[in-house]
Amino acid sequence: MLMRTDPFRDLDRLTQQVFGTAARPAVMPMDAWREGDEFLVELDLPGIDPDSLDLDIERNVVTVRATRPELDPQRSMIAAERSRGVFARQLFLGDGLDTDHIRADYRDGVLRLTIPIAERAKPRKIEVERPAERQAVTA
Repeated sequence: MLMRTDPFRDLDRLTQQVFGTAARPAVMPMDAWREGDEFLVELDLPGIDPDSLDLDIERNVVTVRATRPELDPQRSMIAAERSRGVFARQLFLGDGLDTDHIRADYRDGVLRLTIPIAERAKPRKIEVERPAERQAVTA
């Protein structure tokens, strides 16, 4: 059987592997939301060894790195669609978050970051001062 190559199809396939698709992103899919006085971020990292997770923060940028080991070359693979190697994602945090007290938890293939809202960014009341009684000026 003769197979023709289609360079556009090959390019499309390569692009999907590098950048991912809506159904299968190549990077770490993420959800983020605010819950009370905390900002929560969850990143999907199934099949990642917790020891391979590396989180760094510099200024307001959190970098998450994870490694999924390469496949055993002795295996005769029928399908190999899961990305392998080192993955990295950077999260740019606002100034209103307390980056000194970030907590990280990895459970069931999901990395959860809990980032407290900084005290200076929380809503607060401002008291209105009232001037002392006005005194009449007599000349």
